[in-house]
Amino acid sequence: MAKLFGIWHDDRGNSAIELALAAPLLASLLIGMVDISRAVTKKMNLEQAAQRAVEKAQARDYKSSDSSTIKADAEAAAGTGSTATVDAWLECNHDGVHLDFDTGACGTGVPYARYVKVKVSGTYTPIFGTRFFPGANANGSVNVAGQATLRVQ
Repeated sequence: MAKLFGIWHDDRGNSAIELALAAPLLASLLIGMVDISRAVTKKMNLEQAAQRAVEKAQARDYKSSDSSTIKADAEAAAGTGSTATVDAWLECNHDGVHLDFDTGACGTGVPYARYVKVKVSGTYTPIFGTRFFPGANANGSVNVAGQATLRVQ
């Protein structure tokens, strides 16, 4: 009976029990940090692909007929499963109204600028796909996008 009472005062296994209780929480925090950092990396890669495509538009002296080439270059730089859109417009007097890049016209003496925007989109699937991941859809994947805009004139 004395040995049984001695067990109650023995604290040699407390550290192991505390570790067993804390380990799942620490592991889930670690996995969450890895997932979020991988999602941010995916977004940065998409932004870099859009920036590369915009640089090519600048180097080629962009014309609206170059849209398909720029789009293909952006999708190739972003990798498989990505989609790109190229939007070009004319803006008069910096008022935010978008006119057609080629056929739009501003009045005489009105300041104008032509812009090209490339947006590259893709999906990121976390290690443990769940709809509770920030921004996740029903199947657990997250839509990420990167874009770059350039004034070409």
